Amino acid sequence: MRSKKTKFIFVTGGVVSSLGKGLASASIGALLENRGLDITLLKLDPYINIDPGTMSPFQHGEVFVTDDGGETDMDLGHYERFTNARMSRLNNFTSGRIYHAVIQKERRGEYLGKTVQVIPHITDEIKSCIRQAAQGMDAVIVEVGGTVGDIESLPFLEAIRQMRYDVGSGNAVYMHLTLLPYIGAAGEVKTKPTQHSVMKLREIGIQPDFLICRTDREISRELKDKIAMFCNVDNGNVFTSPDVKSIYELPLELHRQGLDERLAETLNIWTRAARLDRWEDIIRKVYSPGRGEVKVGIVGKYVDLKESYKSLNEALLHGGIANDVKVDLHFVDSQDVEDKGPEALLSGVDAILVPGGFGVRGTEGKITAVRYAREKRVPFFGICLGLQMAVVEFSRNVLGLAGSNSLEFNEHTPHPVVTLMESQVKVQDKGGTMRLGSYACALKPGSLAHKLYGEDVIHERHRHRYEVNNAYRGRLQEAGLVVSGHNPELNLVEMIELPDHPYFIGCQFHPEFKSKPFAPHPLFSGFIRAALTQRDAGRTQA
Repeated sequence: MRSKKTKFIFVTGGVVSSLGKGLASASIGALLENRGLDITLLKLDPYINIDPGTMSPFQHGEVFVTDDGGETDMDLGHYERFTNARMSRLNNFTSGRIYHAVIQKERRGEYLGKTVQVIPHITDEIKSCIRQAAQGMDAVIVEVGGTVGDIESLPFLEAIRQMRYDVGSGNAVYMHLTLLPYIGAAGEVKTKPTQHSVMKLREIGIQPDFLICRTDREISRELKDKIAMFCNVDNGNVFTSPDVKSIYELPLELHRQGLDERLAETLNIWTRAARLDRWEDIIRKVYSPGRGEVKVGIVGKYVDLKESYKSLNEALLHGGIANDVKVDLHFVDSQDVEDKGPEALLSGVDAILVPGGFGVRGTEGKITAVRYAREKRVPFFGICLGLQMAVVEFSRNVLGLAGSNSLEFNEHTPHPVVTLMESQVKVQDKGGTMRLGSYACALKPGSLAHKLYGEDVIHERHRHRYEVNNAYRGRLQEAGLVVSGHNPELNLVEMIELPDHPYFIGCQFHPEFKSKPFAPHPLFSGFIRAALTQRDAGRTQA
């Protein structure tokens, strides 16, 4: 049996950062998968960190966690949401990880006394990682982070330059994403930044086969032809990535321009015709929901940068898709809740969500928000730290255990209802040492969690060091807190809920990482359904 000849699509970016290479790559993956191909995606990040696990959310955005415990770039979340490909730590490599692997090999003597250099050793390691991710696939989309011209991305660009020679010119294409700025004073779109970016790419030996130009307006055929001529690209291979109201419209937009058809022709891949009914249905529900709007209050500490909660925001949108309703996200700084009180900031929302996070700042505000949701009977959803804050609030105000807290925030608390996991006690290094990845959770029959999932045992992704203290578990349950999910191997609390509340549920894991627009996560679907019920009940009372 003939083995598959994998096709490689290398995506680079120029002019400025944050153009949307991740979304473009994910959209290409969605289109090729839609045409019947087995695809995967790979993100190469030029920074020296081994992974983004120790980086501030304010600087890097969220950390996306894979089933195998990889702490990865947030673009992998886009890859999973747009396609059926399952990401792992093999789908994200940083300069730090590449150099670390090469240095380890050198220390073991694997280079036979040779002088270790960027070329060939670093570039060979990069190419090896690309090949490993591509095994068994019809196509692999490789996104190179950063912007062409950055010194730190040069080894990655050299590696993908060499790949075309390794796999054959008919099996690899280069796609370059650039910016077409509109200059108001001149009243026209300027192509010069794109020309310069392509020139920079060509200086290092890469001639792009396709251009995707980010723009906020329609681009004429004449302008596309001009770009093609000055950048030495075929006329039909210049596409635009316009501003869209929903990121889920981008695959449809690129398909309308014929990108997937041109890719298949260029790479000489036989594919079926595109079937985009599912994506069109998603867009209809996003743009024209039949049941109006609900407002969800998100009480967190990273609210000034929405990228910090990217997967969470998308999962809430998916919950809206499942219920045919628009979800209006109302971000509330937990420090403001602490300072101003919950009534002033949360009285107008239909549901309250407290997400994960690290550090003591704003935790009292989160606890106050939990109490407000519990006492006012507003639908509540706590994720990771949100669950822990719910346990602290319940311990203080229902059990009457004054001073209850997490050991993470008060080492001298008289009631450490949230404590450091036993496996974390002797851990010194911060990077990659939390409880990470997929773990089993057995659900309590008859519980809300069990009804939402419709399964006895689930598997969800984790990222935490602290857990509910089992020494207090019995007292919490006697007072009415239901432990609706637990890890059977380690006997850790995974889910809690209050049965006498419209919707009050918390989970130690991060369900947002597994939600997709065409497969909304049941916890988010249930949460938005509860918000819808709350909204309608409020209207009836009014």
